[in-house]
Amino acid sequence: MDSEKRRPRGRPRVFDRDKALETALTLFWRHGYEGTSIADLTAAMGVTPPSLYAAFGSKEQLYYQALDRYRASHGAFVAHALAEEATARGAIARVLREAVLVYAEGPKPRGCMLATGALNCAPEHADVTADLAARRRAAIAAIAARLARAAAEGELPPTTDTAGLAAYYAAIVQGLSIQARDGVDRAILDTIVETALSVWPRHDGPDPVPPAR
Repeated sequence: MDSEKRRPRGRPRVFDRDKALETALTLFWRHGYEGTSIADLTAAMGVTPPSLYAAFGSKEQLYYQALDRYRASHGAFVAHALAEEATARGAIARVLREAVLVYAEGPKPRGCMLATGALNCAPEHADVTADLAARRRAAIAAIAARLARAAAEGELPPTTDTAGLAAYYAAIVQGLSIQARDGVDRAILDTIVETALSVWPRHDGPDPVPPAR
């Protein structure tokens, strides 16, 4: 009889890995890698440290998985714009304007998780900073590839420094992230976007016809 009284009622709570990963993403996005502790993660997830390690391996591996999730969800607007817009200028304009929406107006933390996640880390976390830098370089390379295509198709002058132009617009996106995180007014961020678009290289010939999709 006593054993029946001590028997726990109901089924044990099932670990929701997907929900836990989204929780970790939000914490890392808000506080950065070093600013988020294992205690913070387990408390928010409602799990023990052994359960966290069993599910994700380590804090570092959890962070990388959170970055992958960010890139595929909240940060996917960059890849979508580059792939879906008919012109490179249209793609860049969409990237900048959607960056403002995501970084300053969305329900999640302000700023970009890739831009602010681990700018200054202790030496023992060098692998994390290197991973983030590689992800940022990959984003710049994707923009540069789209601009190079635009130059080849006649949308941009053939002499355009597409690598430099890609780095410039990536710097604008990163700057929007920092200013949004600092609480800069939305109207100012919109002005930054329009100013950045105003320096788009002029094309002296007729407007090119976008290739058939």
